Amino acid sequence: MVEIGNTVVSFELFEQRFCCDLGVCKGECCIEGDAGAPLEESELAELEKALPIVWDELSDACKEVINKQGVAYRDEDGDLVTSIVNGRECVFTYTDPEDGCCKCALEKAYREGKSSFYKPISCHLYPVRLTKYSDFTAVNYHRWQVCDCAEKLGAKLKLPVYKFLKEPLIRKFGEDWYKELCKAAEDYEKTFQNL
Repeated sequence: MVEIGNTVVSFELFEQRFCCDLGVCKGECCIEGDAGAPLEESELAELEKALPIVWDELSDACKEVINKQGVAYRDEDGDLVTSIVNGRECVFTYTDPEDGCCKCALEKAYREGKSSFYKPISCHLYPVRLTKYSDFTAVNYHRWQVCDCAEKLGAKLKLPVYKFLKEPLIRKFGEDWYKELCKAAEDYEKTFQNL
């Protein structure tokens, strides 16, 4: 683990290789799981603001859930998460007719310049998960069988997690933090190579 500001970062972000392979997994991470995507409290208003923009992309089942319970709910641990359909997919998903992949309607609207909200930071940062403690935030790699193909592609490309997640890590922690992370990764690699 390495400390950067008020975060403690797992060495797995340097060691593990990762690159999403959507053509293989078909977006399964947006479908599988026992709860919705973790949300920061401030993101609830962003989701509600983006909802009219993405509404037409959503399936009837997603719209029905949103009409009944809203865009988010509290899970059994009391954490705020996106609403899900039939205990599975996030209500902000849609199936791309071109490739059959499950994708994020929020991200699509952002990339098309229709919305200023990318998507929940927990989704953008995956496979990194954040755990907030009173004095620091733990930044850890999360393993999930769904992402086996991403680990294989990352290994083939020799792409470490922290480089794959450059954009969301900067979004969450800032440019200076990311520069410190890169320096820590370089130091770690030098130390590891000299053992």
